[in-house]
Amino acid sequence: MRGKMALLAGGFLLAGLSVVAQAQDQAPAQAPADANGSWRPVTDDDIAVLRQDVQASKTDIITRSMGFTEEQSKAFWPVYREYANEQSKLGDQRVSLIKDYAANYDKIDDAQAKDYLTRALRYEDQIQVLRRSYVSKFEKAIGVKQTAKFYQVDNRLSLLVNLQLANLLPIIK
Repeated sequence: MRGKMALLAGGFLLAGLSVVAQAQDQAPAQAPADANGSWRPVTDDDIAVLRQDVQASKTDIITRSMGFTEEQSKAFWPVYREYANEQSKLGDQRVSLIKDYAANYDKIDDAQAKDYLTRALRYEDQIQVLRRSYVSKFEKAIGVKQTAKFYQVDNRLSLLVNLQLANLLPIIK
C-alpha cells in the first residue's frame, strides 16, 4: 500500500515538474493562456508558485517514504526545511540557466555553449556540496540508517526532476 501511495505521489510530482519544465522549455518562455486565451511570458511569480507546488509534492513523498516516528519527524523537518531552502537558492541559478538556454538553444555559439556548460557543471557541483554538508545534520536528527534512506529518496526525486528536464529541453542545434 505504501509503495502504491509513493507511486501515486510520484505521479503528482512528475505532473508538477512537467508543468515547470514545460513553462521553462518555451523560447521565449510561455505561461498558460490568460483569461483571453492569449499566451503570456512566464513570470517569476509563475515559477515561484510551480516550485511551491513541487516542494509540497516532495514533502508528501518524503513523508510517505520515510515512515518517521513522531520524534524523528520533529527532528527531521526543521533540518529538511533548511536544506530545501538552500536547494531553492541553488535552484534559482538553475532556473536562470534554463531560461537563458531555452531562449538561445537554437542559435547558441561556442561562447554561449561554454558559458552554459560551465554554469551547469557549477550548479551540479554546488548541489553535491550541499548534499554532503547536510549528512551530519540529518544523522544527528534521525540517525544514520534513516539518513541513508532519506538520501535515497532525495536522490530519486532529483533524478525525476532531471529526467523531466532532459526530456523537455531541446538539444543544442
